[in-house]
Amino acid sequence: MYQKRFNEKGEKEIFFGKKSFSLFSGFIFFVFLMSSSGTAFGIPSFARQTGLSCAACHTVFPELTAFGRQFKLNGYTLTNIKTVKETKKKADGKKRTLVNILGTVPLSVMMQTGITFVSKPDAGTQNGTIEFPQQFSIFYGGQITPHMGAFVQLTNEDGPDGGAFGLDLADIRYARQGTGSTPLTYGLTLNNAPTVQDLWNTTPAWGYPYSASGVAADPGVSTFIEAGPDIGAVGLSAYAMIDNWVYVEAAGYRSAHLGVELPLGPQSEGALSGISPYWRVALQHSFDKSYFEVGSFGIAAKVYPSGVTGLTDNYTDLGFDAQYEYQMNSGQLTIHSSYIAEKQKLNSTFGAGDSDNLSNNLDVFKIDASLFLKPGVNFTLGYFDVTGSKDAGLWGADFTGNVPDNNGVRAQFSYLPWQNTKLSVQYVAFNKFNGTTDGAADNNSIYFQLWFLF
Repeated sequence: MYQKRFNEKGEKEIFFGKKSFSLFSGFIFFVFLMSSSGTAFGIPSFARQTGLSCAACHTVFPELTAFGRQFKLNGYTLTNIKTVKETKKKADGKKRTLVNILGTVPLSVMMQTGITFVSKPDAGTQNGTIEFPQQFSIFYGGQITPHMGAFVQLTNEDGPDGGAFGLDLADIRYARQGTGSTPLTYGLTLNNAPTVQDLWNTTPAWGYPYSASGVAADPGVSTFIEAGPDIGAVGLSAYAMIDNWVYVEAAGYRSAHLGVELPLGPQSEGALSGISPYWRVALQHSFDKSYFEVGSFGIAAKVYPSGVTGLTDNYTDLGFDAQYEYQMNSGQLTIHSSYIAEKQKLNSTFGAGDSDNLSNNLDVFKIDASLFLKPGVNFTLGYFDVTGSKDAGLWGADFTGNVPDNNGVRAQFSYLPWQNTKLSVQYVAFNKFNGTTDGAADNNSIYFQLWFLF
């Protein structure tokens, strides 16, 4: 089953044990920890490249501002630092640029660490689980040539095997400006996950929550497009922003698995059959102190559960999203919302007797509102709801009534003493967990995190 395969981390069997102190006491301790203040100061390599503060591109990272969206759209190429340049004179007297690269390598480092408490831990297990680090990443983020730039992340993630560095997110762009009377930005992006190239904080790669506990309760079910780099694919996308109002994009994704024997064969799992098309359209407009975006995105994929021959499981995901921003003198109010409807035709899984239905549906709705107050205080409240078809063979005994049905709220308070450092506390409360309200609150959790970049 596709959903379980790509959502094993954080499922109930790896929850951690007894509470050592109450969730309320932990919250009071965290507020006390954050009571000191400091002066305000993308990833820092972008700030060093442009000579601009992190606040030019972000409210609370990784949420993008209008300038941040333009910086990404234009291929991460804006620079205000010295470059190494060499030119050659051609026969017609014109100069040809042979090299034009940044004078310094645009590298950054990120670290996330945190501690998680769950409401009712499994018997005989320890509560108050520390992940140190939860993630440790190295980034290349910046210009490659005057029209080409990249955001590439290598991550060492905490896990049962002690963690190992591997490719996380990658977005390599080539962007140009049109020459006509209508403003036009167009380009190509080579990336490793549908929506990692997206400009808005509404799609799966960059949507709320931007980070979460690695050990707290996770229902373990998601749509295909939400799997991100775990899909194991690379895509080439062509995009255009027309008149700073209409955005269109089309891409194709092909399997590109890492850490396995190539070419993909009988030993492979989750390989794509052929090229999976991805699409994105959006309309945006600013007026007075407000900004609004509404759009749609989606992907159609045929997946071999095992090997690269035979029947495939087919997934068609259609998403809709909206983002609203209101600028205040003391900060910004932001609202994000998305809805993804997935249609599954499980030719392979059904044929193998592992699902009761040939066709299933899975629907995911999310909405969150975030209030950012200068100089670095942020409150976010979000609601999530996941529902799907009843299928005993597919979902099994882990899902009451043999149906995925999960909803709840996720509240977060963050404080940024500096713009590249975030201290946050996140509380997740379930109303339904894997099909039932009975015992759903046992999976509630509180997560304290330190997240910084340099």
